[in-house]
Amino acid sequence: MPLRCVDALRRHQVGRTIDPDGLVFATAAGTRMDAHNVRRSFRRVVQSAGLDPTAWTPRELRHSFVSLLSESGVPLEQISRLVGHSGTAVTEAVYRKQLKPVLDEGATAMDDLFPLPVVTQLVTRAKMTPEMRKARNTVRADQEGWS
Repeated sequence: MPLRCVDALRRHQVGRTIDPDGLVFATAAGTRMDAHNVRRSFRRVVQSAGLDPTAWTPRELRHSFVSLLSESGVPLEQISRLVGHSGTAVTEAVYRKQLKPVLDEGATAMDDLFPLPVVTQLVTRAKMTPEMRKARNTVRADQEGWS
C-alpha cells in the first residue's frame, strides 16, 4: 500500500476505538457500509473539494487508478491483478483503450484552466519521451509539495 494511504489511514484511526469487526470505515451506527453509504460519503467528499457531486462516482476513481498506472508504464498483468481481474482481457478492453482519449482531453482542459509560462508550454507540448515526462512530473510534484 502506498505510504500516503498508510498515513491517511493512521490519521483516520486517531481517537477512534478499535472496531471488534475490524471495520476501518463504518456507518455512523458502526455497521458495515453498503454501496449507498459509500456513494453518499463519496458525494460529500467530492462536494467539499468544490466539485459537482453529481458528476463523480467512486467508479471513476477505479478508472483513474487503472489509467494512471497504465500511463506510468505499469505492466498490464500487474494492473489486472490490482483491480481484481482474473486476466488482462477485461482490463485491456474496458479501461486502457477507452480512457486514453478521455485523459488527453482532461489534460488539455486542465492546461487551459491552469496555464504554464509560455516557454514551459512549448517544451511540454513537444514530443516527450517517457523519461522526459517522468522528470517533468517529478519536478511538478516537488513544486506542488506532493513528494
